[in-house]
Amino acid sequence: MPASGVSAAAIAARLSAVGLPARVKEQARFTSVEAEVPESLSAESWKEVLAVVAEADRFGLLATSLNGRTLWAAIDKPVPTTGDVRGPGHQR
Repeated sequence: MPASGVSAAAIAARLSAVGLPARVKEQARFTSVEAEVPESLSAESWKEVLAVVAEADRFGLLATSLNGRTLWAAIDKPVPTTGDVRGPGHQR
């Protein structure tokens, strides 16, 4: 599992410990963590949640009248450092 996946799994576990079951999704350039946030989340729990997602590279809260509130966090995957980074068709 890439380092971003390990970090995402740790964030997901800590969110679950606060009472927010989280799901981890692998994307091409980052690993994301998402959790539904209930309206009844206490101020103390919010403090813990914010401390947890602050460890990610980016995070936010998506709130809609249709789907409620979804907390998300993204951990970037490292950029490859080997090979020709100019892409195909640009050989030396």
